[in-house]
Amino acid sequence: MDLDTNGTAHLLGISAFARRVGLAPSALRFYDDCGVLRPAHVDTTTGYRFYRPDQDIRARLLRSLRAAGLPLAEVTVVLDGDEDEARAVLERHRNTVRDRTRTADATIEAVLRSLSGDGTRTEPGAGAGAGAGDGTASGAVTLVRLGGVELASAFRQVVPAAGHDPEHPELGCVLVEIEDGEVRLVATDRYRLSTRVLRPVGAVEGPARRLLLAAGSLPGIGAWAARCAAVTIEAGQDGATLHETAGTASRELPVSAALFPAYREMLSALTPARHRLIVDRTALLDAVNDCGEAPAIVLRLGEDEVTVCLPDDSRATALPAVCPGEQPPPIGFDPAVLAPALEASVGPDVLLEIASATEPVVVRSADQGSFTTLVMPVSLVGPGTPAF
Repeated sequence: MDLDTNGTAHLLGISAFARRVGLAPSALRFYDDCGVLRPAHVDTTTGYRFYRPDQDIRARLLRSLRAAGLPLAEVTVVLDGDEDEARAVLERHRNTVRDRTRTADATIEAVLRSLSGDGTRTEPGAGAGAGAGDGTASGAVTLVRLGGVELASAFRQVVPAAGHDPEHPELGCVLVEIEDGEVRLVATDRYRLSTRVLRPVGAVEGPARRLLLAAGSLPGIGAWAARCAAVTIEAGQDGATLHETAGTASRELPVSAALFPAYREMLSALTPARHRLIVDRTALLDAVNDCGEAPAIVLRLGEDEVTVCLPDDSRATALPAVCPGEQPPPIGFDPAVLAPALEASVGPDVLLEIASATEPVVVRSADQGSFTTLVMPVSLVGPGTPAF
């Protein structure tokens, strides 16, 4: 409970509210920016968010609907629409989930039948900036437990944004920040920037920690971590190790002493978003891919939909979406850049924060953590030409 003197004594800070409702702070920030779960108060000086205790009812329902895979655009209908609309949305989603479950069950059954007695597989159907220890006390050790698959996925998501310039070895690293009950991974080559926030399994032990890890080694370490139910990062002044939580195996983490760029300053320097688009992530990715290998595609935002098409308006696909406020002019993207950003995102929805048709677009998504990346638009005057 926050006890300051600015009229927030009865309110909960974001960390306390996150613990109360079972959502990560990064997810709460995402839902605020999407307009789905607004804080009761935002401090104009610090930007800190505060929530009323009675907001936990909406937050818990939001969490449950998201866990059931309901797209965010439809979550808003259930939360804020009338009962008939909500019922129709839920019944339609339940039918979709049942269809997907039947398909998945049939696929799994076919693969199980293809397994031979010695464990080999046949074709289904064939038979039938900082270095370690920054800001921590000498000798202190930090322990944080994560899901193995989740950490491997995070490595896969952020490593592509790391640089390869030998004159700037710090850009060939991934920054890992352990603080405020979350683990944040960051990579940038100064042209792209990706961040992934993970929610630990249990409480973080020890002080906040910043590690700079060589990006080239992380895919291999991630492949090992993916085979573990859970892994524990143990970090101290002398380095860091990734342990199998339930076993004895471990991997040394490749800690670098280089200085990572001030990425928070890079993000804060972005022009504030004037337009926001919330849309089903898979549907948007499919629409982008349906445009083929074109050098550019166009997103045209309407009040409650977004249309994905080629610059000549062919191959158009209209998708339900939430587009609050003023609609921006059409904005172009290189599908070879936008599609990987959508593929790497998490959860059923994405939020595109658009300042203008010529400035970086922030692509954000969230489940129990969050993933953020920047995508540069392309000019529609000369398709495929970067807009900067």
